[in-house]
Amino acid sequence: MENVKSLNKWANSHTYLPVDLVRIALGVFLFMKGVWFVTNIQYLHDLISPIDQYGGGMFLLHYIAPAHMIGGIMIVFGLLTRWAIAAQLPILFGAILINFMGHMHSESLILAIIVLIACVFFLFYGSGKHSADYYFKMQQ
Repeated sequence: MENVKSLNKWANSHTYLPVDLVRIALGVFLFMKGVWFVTNIQYLHDLISPIDQYGGGMFLLHYIAPAHMIGGIMIVFGLLTRWAIAAQLPILFGAILINFMGHMHSESLILAIIVLIACVFFLFYGSGKHSADYYFKMQQ
């Protein structure tokens, strides 16, 4: 717990607005991807079909889109950012894995890798100074 507090202190003292803007852009992207999956459910079903033979296909259909939408909103506002990103990590690892199990989509693979790298960064960095987490922490 002390390690997390020291990481938070370091992150809050080294917070810059461009990093917060990247966090907001990541959240907007994840939210829009979730909305896109909801409106194109057949495309999402086709994407996860290579791993559907292992079971859990219906669970994935009902997990991916809401996790992207709710997690994206939470990341935009900086509310429980690390928890929201932790919910995105299995989806992103699955997105990378699907490219190797099914038909290779190089654009999707590159995009998934970039989003995964950004999520891992914010998993360690936190939500930053311009966030709901920081605001609520300062109210205590």
